[in-house]
Amino acid sequence: MSFEIRKYFCPGRVCLIGEHLDYNGGFVMPAAISLGIHATVKSRSDTKIICSSAQFSNTVEIDLSKPIEHEPGWGNYVKGVVKYLGDTGLKIPALEVEFVADLPSGAGLSSSASLEVLLAYILQNEAGAEDINLIKTALLCKDVENDFVGVKCGIMDQFSVATGKKEHAVILNCETLEHEFVPVKTGDYGFIIINSNKRRELAGSKFNERKSECETALNEIKKHKPIRSLGEATKEDVLNLIKNNTAQKRALHVFEENQRVLLAGKALKQGDLFQFGKLMNASHQSLKNNYEVTGIELDTIAENAITIDGCIGARMTGAGFGGCSIALVKKSEINSFKQKLNQIYMSKIGYALSFYEFEISDGVGQR
Repeated sequence: MSFEIRKYFCPGRVCLIGEHLDYNGGFVMPAAISLGIHATVKSRSDTKIICSSAQFSNTVEIDLSKPIEHEPGWGNYVKGVVKYLGDTGLKIPALEVEFVADLPSGAGLSSSASLEVLLAYILQNEAGAEDINLIKTALLCKDVENDFVGVKCGIMDQFSVATGKKEHAVILNCETLEHEFVPVKTGDYGFIIINSNKRRELAGSKFNERKSECETALNEIKKHKPIRSLGEATKEDVLNLIKNNTAQKRALHVFEENQRVLLAGKALKQGDLFQFGKLMNASHQSLKNNYEVTGIELDTIAENAITIDGCIGARMTGAGFGGCSIALVKKSEINSFKQKLNQIYMSKIGYALSFYEFEISDGVGQR
């Protein structure tokens, strides 16, 4: 048995456009980012997996000879991955794993999916799996989050951090998993992540409420025509077949955001960053008015960012209710942009923003 230290990394992800479409079977455009979670791994000679994190005070200990039960906090993600991989027949090795993140937890950059996919990749690689199917790994981790942790997320987060490609975003059909990698060439401009520093916990938020409202919309349409997901609905379906006003607003966002993703893909292929920026701005307004997941912090960021010289687009990213926004800003103006936006935010909200510059990264791996 080798007791040498092995190193692994899983990126976080940022959704460039296509918010709240993954669990509605629509198109999304995420990208893996150079911020993420690092892990050092050592083998153990007993039957235990022991996980620690620089971000959390408690250690998670799993005895592989005993049934795995839920526990509160971040350990639930760890236990879910170990249990679900074990249920596939994989012989789980005893390991000591230490996680260190430069990805802020609870900011909407997919820290939970990164942890799940990273651990799932580690366990498979350490067990000697020859060809790790990254899409199957992403799907298993989604099941962990849906059924073990209890957050009814879609596949976007796990898929993007597992399969990410350097300098590319992915346009993903969340219903069929058909996907296309699109080069992201921003030239004199760059994406910057802006953390509102208002933390949000998905499991305790209105995330599941929004999912339920979309299910109501889907069921109303299904009374009249057979569709698998809300992402397949036409604008006429939304306006004429959904009688519940709230459900109709949610479905209108889904329809319009779906169109924006496809238009954004064309804009990137054509190098039309100004069109991409306009689509970002429209996305934020829809998330504010139709999906109602922004809040004063994210609105203050996005709506003021686009008034500052050099910024051509801004929107919330992630589930909302706090977390992060993303802006497309001229590189020569980034420092001035940060200073001006932080000043506006401090005067209105009362505390400071955090900013993250990043590269678009490859997905999970040993490195």
